[in-house]
Amino acid sequence: MKKVLFVCLGNICRSPSAEGIFQGLVDQANLSKEIKVDSAGTSSWHIGDPADTRMRATAKERGYDLTSRARSFGKKDFKDFDYILAMDETNYKDIVKLARSPEDEAKVELMTDYCESHTDTYVPDPYYGGADGFHYVIDLLEDATSSLLKKVKSDIDEAH
Repeated sequence: MKKVLFVCLGNICRSPSAEGIFQGLVDQANLSKEIKVDSAGTSSWHIGDPADTRMRATAKERGYDLTSRARSFGKKDFKDFDYILAMDETNYKDIVKLARSPEDEAKVELMTDYCESHTDTYVPDPYYGGADGFHYVIDLLEDATSSLLKKVKSDIDEAH
């Protein structure tokens, strides 16, 4: 089984959206027995909270159900996950600081590295903005998660 973790700052906007979108793709591809999906935040501000109501509403408009509860990223996640996707450079650096080895560090990538149609270098945090920001996050994540799924499927095929 391959395990994928999405990480942002508070784990209430970007990373739970990535989790929900990616889980939808995994389910559609009938790969839920082969791919586990989760999300976390580099801060502990919102532990136990559901995703932001605006993010949930925007995701719901696009057919995604965001059901996860916020949790903090920890060193144990390096052991538990094969892919760790950071939403921006700050979160990337915060995650890498916790890496215990070069192997841990190699698991961490930027989410936007998987974008095929967008050229953004990070997924912007929509928390303090308007509705357009939430929609744009979904656009970016739909782009990146479809490409990420191809990578994970390829890795699964190579392992068989």
